[in-house]
Amino acid sequence: MSVSSFNRTWAKVILSALMRYGVKHFCIAPGSRSTPLTLEAVQLQQTQYAECHTHFDERGLGFYALGIAKATNSPVAVIVTSGTAVANLYPSVIEASLTHQKLIILSADRPTELIGCGVNQAITQQGIFANYPVASVNLPKANEAYNASWLVSTIEQACTTQAQQGGVLHINAPFEEPLYESDINEILNTPWLRPIQGWLNNSQTKWIDQQAIQSEVSMHENWDYWRTKRGVIIVGKLPPEQGTGLKNWAETMGWCLLSDVQSCIEASLPYADIWLSNETVKQRLLQADIVIQFGTQIVSKRVNEFLKAYQGEFWLVDESQDYINPNAHHQTRFVAKAHHFLRVHPPLRQKPWLLEPLALSQFCATFIEQQVGGSLSEASLAHNIQDVLAINGNLFIGNSLFVRLVDALCKLPEGYPVYTNRGASGIDGLIATMAGIAKGSDRPTVGVVGDISALHDLNSIALLTKITQPTILFVVNNSGGALFDMLPVDSKAKDQYYRLAHNFEFAQVATMFGLEYIRPFTWADLKTKLKHAYARKGVTIVEIKVNEHDGSNMYKSLLKQISQAEIA
Repeated sequence: MSVSSFNRTWAKVILSALMRYGVKHFCIAPGSRSTPLTLEAVQLQQTQYAECHTHFDERGLGFYALGIAKATNSPVAVIVTSGTAVANLYPSVIEASLTHQKLIILSADRPTELIGCGVNQAITQQGIFANYPVASVNLPKANEAYNASWLVSTIEQACTTQAQQGGVLHINAPFEEPLYESDINEILNTPWLRPIQGWLNNSQTKWIDQQAIQSEVSMHENWDYWRTKRGVIIVGKLPPEQGTGLKNWAETMGWCLLSDVQSCIEASLPYADIWLSNETVKQRLLQADIVIQFGTQIVSKRVNEFLKAYQGEFWLVDESQDYINPNAHHQTRFVAKAHHFLRVHPPLRQKPWLLEPLALSQFCATFIEQQVGGSLSEASLAHNIQDVLAINGNLFIGNSLFVRLVDALCKLPEGYPVYTNRGASGIDGLIATMAGIAKGSDRPTVGVVGDISALHDLNSIALLTKITQPTILFVVNNSGGALFDMLPVDSKAKDQYYRLAHNFEFAQVATMFGLEYIRPFTWADLKTKLKHAYARKGVTIVEIKVNEHDGSNMYKSLLKQISQAEIA
């Protein structure tokens, strides 16, 4: 059998195994060494078993795959050639690892004999992602000396680990030349495939038929005692389905509920990031007998400070098996989904034990409205973000000052899907991730990023040209990294080395990629133009140009005034 034909056969077995674990999307970067994998993925697309996506930048491609994985809750494979193409995936691998999204990196490689001897585009790829993958498979070069059953079981074993734990799977696959001109008849009729022919013919059959282990959470032995006490519920990032009933559960108990913008539940005590700046209310909240936290990745600095200061009974409920204890609390840990925990911990009806947070939260609602005003600004967009969302759509929020403003100032609809990249919380690939969410969900999507984030991921705007649903990308342009305005750094050093102020605008960027562009100056103007944007298929870039320090100054002013409010 020719080398090129066997390379394709080897790739066929790998991709066939991945399909059995839910892979339906292949994100492919151009390259020669990855040809056997690329052509086999294209063959799957032609037979309508999979969908292929492409992008010229591996860094953006990795985040695009991450977005699809978030939206579909299924593993997504990324195919890249050898060399630095693999290294460019590192940021998305880190983010996916920390948020347990299922990325499968298929990196083509030079054979071992070509590593470390001066061959072009040959780097050490084994272990390149360190400990971030939950499983790494370093295959030998495609070779008939290895049984097909060995290859199947090796790939499926790694897929089983990923299915149980989430996160990233890295498969490094060396191929020797020639890589082209494979013979399909030679592939289909090779004796090498006979031991696994039954497996190949039935796409539902797994070589390792290991059932998922479902560990049901059980009631805490002292729940009847703790549910009579004074409690606080903190809700971090949760999938929409897990938050169902949580607000009613907490209200029945009379416990205070503080929810993050990523929680997908309606806040019963909104604006917690603002009103927790008031030391009097914070100290009274710290009198709670028990705090139960659902989910992780909490945005609010003030909520995190409250958790750090709290010294009482602390329970954490999250479905991942990670060690989650940033404050080194003595804690009771439940590895469970939030709604599973609620199901076995029935509430006890009680009156609210603390009224000051409710009173201050209600005051903040009016106070913020008065302070933000009716002009179109960074703070008002955050406060009224629900007014620009699509019905039955998604919201993606980048990592900048804006995500903090949304968390502090807005009330999102119950159950509305909110996506972020809050694992490593970097600004890498935010536009690419948003594009992947829009593509994977096939729903209207609104994304909001800062200007530095947009500049950092500028070439991923090309991915937006493939979106056919009405999609809006807001770029909040405050001429630099306004988040750094919150830091107590000398203003001269801050401007030169932190904010990186600029005079760039994004109209020509939209023109370059052939996208619609609007720059509204008032809320009325924005709402009129958004109606037209939602009426058409495709992406519209909306640039909100604001004064450099308005958003950060408003944020600091609100915190200062509420911190000084007197509580009777």
